[in-house]
Amino acid sequence: MLRQVQHDVLFVRTCLQLLLAAAAATPAAAQAPNDDIENRRVLHLEEVVASNTTGCTVQRSCVDERLTGKCIEYHNDQWFAFTPAAAGHYFVNIGGQKCRDVRGVQLVVLTGQPCQPATYRILSCTSLGTQDDVFVTLDSLRAGQSYLLDVDGYLKDFCQFTLQVSQTATGMPVSYFPPSPTRLLPTASRVVELRWTLPDSLAAAPASRVLRREIHDYRTHEVGRVPVRRDTYGRPEFNYAATDTLPGPGIYEYQVLTAAAENGPGAARLRQWWYAYGTAATAPLPGTVPRPDVVELPLRRYPARARLSVVVTDPVTGRVLLARQLVNQPADPRQRQLPVRRWQQAGLKKIAVEITCHPVRGDFSVDQLLLNLPAPAARP
Repeated sequence: MLRQVQHDVLFVRTCLQLLLAAAAATPAAAQAPNDDIENRRVLHLEEVVASNTTGCTVQRSCVDERLTGKCIEYHNDQWFAFTPAAAGHYFVNIGGQKCRDVRGVQLVVLTGQPCQPATYRILSCTSLGTQDDVFVTLDSLRAGQSYLLDVDGYLKDFCQFTLQVSQTATGMPVSYFPPSPTRLLPTASRVVELRWTLPDSLAAAPASRVLRREIHDYRTHEVGRVPVRRDTYGRPEFNYAATDTLPGPGIYEYQVLTAAAENGPGAARLRQWWYAYGTAATAPLPGTVPRPDVVELPLRRYPARARLSVVVTDPVTGRVLLARQLVNQPADPRQRQLPVRRWQQAGLKKIAVEITCHPVRGDFSVDQLLLNLPAPAARP
């Protein structure tokens, strides 16, 4: 019996020694030296720096979330600094992202005295939400002015990444609007038709790239490329269209970007859409409460003061239910609300809406939507 006890004690002691040795052999996540603002990493133009937010902490006295609104929630930030030798236009290129929760990083660019938030002026605040290679544009930087860059994991993610300040943009421009009830285009068809205009200022681009991302994906995929067409005199055409087939139900982001020419400017976004297909077309986004007698049209996605033609039809018979001409006023919520009670009473479940937009500048565009009518309010 005593021998068995001694054997057990020896076994436990050996196991503990092995565990301690393994722990000693496994290095803890190294904290970036520029975790504190006083140790900020100085960036030189065109230099590519690799870093990681794992193990970083927040100096609460050196940040103020009130300055950036809902753009950023500090969790594991680290600091960089850049001082341009010449005034002008620069890009912050973010690439090589590998994140624990595949959410990506977020970036704040500001001026002011380090760790004195009362002196800060925010130039840019970007939350990516993807692991794409992207660039943030910084306009009119001053020569000799020090700029602070604060990088954090988006929604408390832990990421490795590369950072570069450059005069050449690399990757995609950051997305400029997320999905919202007023920007979501419901569709009952898997086939999506996209139309866009190539401005004269971008006519040197060799092609347009059509990109798609389902809202739960964290990388964007190219699904088509449309070459820039030219007539016999070499003059470019400006109006383009492409179709794509959705792989299944979901909420999808489409972007059309210019393909970067060799030694030319970086990619420019021409248009962006959010489409909802299948069950996603009827489910309200989080935080919204749909009214039972109103459908809200996505008019805020169109330019202010654009002339809009709205035609509502019965998708089964093609009968015109409503035709309206208006001048778009994005700040007026009543303009977007479409009363539907009489169509509910007629037994309609869906309506087809065609919106033709004539902006103050540029060419017109047409969007065709198939909207589900909300269930009528229960009678008392």
